[in-house]
Formats: sequence, structure tokens, C-alpha cells
Amino acid sequence: MSDPAPAPPVAAPESFRDDPRVGLIAESFVRLLGRPLVAAGDMPVADRLWAAPLAIVAHGTEADPLFFFGNRAALLRFETGLERFVGMPSRLSAEAPLREERQALLERVTRHGFIDDYAGIRISARGTRFPIRDAVVWNLLDTEGRRHGQAAAFAV
Repeated sequence: MSDPAPAPPVAAPESFRDDPRVGLIAESFVRLLGRPLVAAGDMPVADRLWAAPLAIVAHGTEADPLFFFGNRAALLRFETGLERFVGMPSRLSAEAPLREERQALLERVTRHGFIDDYAGIRISARGTRFPIRDAVVWNLLDTEGRRHGQAAAFAV
């Protein structure tokens, strides 16, 4: 009996394909860490990020930064849907007592470009607490060095 054919890839939501910041998630990772975040391939980068086995999230540069990206793995881990996650203040991914720790982490990333040793506790939309270990957090930088937000990737 032969192996079944692999399932066709699931395309990223159209809004991710149209947002240039989504491309910066992978591009900035390579520039700052010197290795790819997702494997190269024929699929658009938005699709490769969407389908990645790592949870990948990103927020913008607003005064209270809002998530603009969360891939399938992240949405499962945060127990929420795309409509609720995108546009949510990223600070709400941590419980109130842990938000100062999270803010210090983000300031460290802003100063150094990235960190690859983050560990902490996050909270899902359903109130489930879960640990993050060995997370990479990095600045989303365009080719001219302008910051467009920050992203994080962690194993689920």
C-alpha cells in the first residue's frame, strides 16, 4: 500500500498576503539572525509563515502595539481565531502581573535587535496559562533600518 498524498498546503489569509510587514517577519529574521525562519520554497512567504510549525506572532509600532500577524500554530496555542487575535493589544498575551517583565523584554529587543533566549508565561484567550521557552523575539526592520514592529517565534 502506498503512502497517501500529502495534504495540499493551506494558504494564508489574503490580508497577510497584502501586508508588507508580513514579509518583514521572515526578512528581518534572516538579516538579524543569519538563518531562515521558514524554509525556502515556491509558496509565497505569507503561506510559509502561516503553515510553519512554530508559533509566529508580530505586532506593530503603535503606542499600545497591536498584533497584525499570528500564524495557525500561534492561533491554536492562544486558543483564538484570527479575527479576535489580529488587532488585539499584544500586552494582553501576558497576565497583568507579568506585563512589566514583557515590557522589559521588548525594550531589550529594541536595543539589541533580537534575543533568542526568552522564556515566560503567556495566557490564551480562554485563560489557559502556558510557558514559552527559547523564544526568539526580533525587530521588524526594513532595508533602510526603519522599525515596523516586533515578532516572536516559539515552539508549540
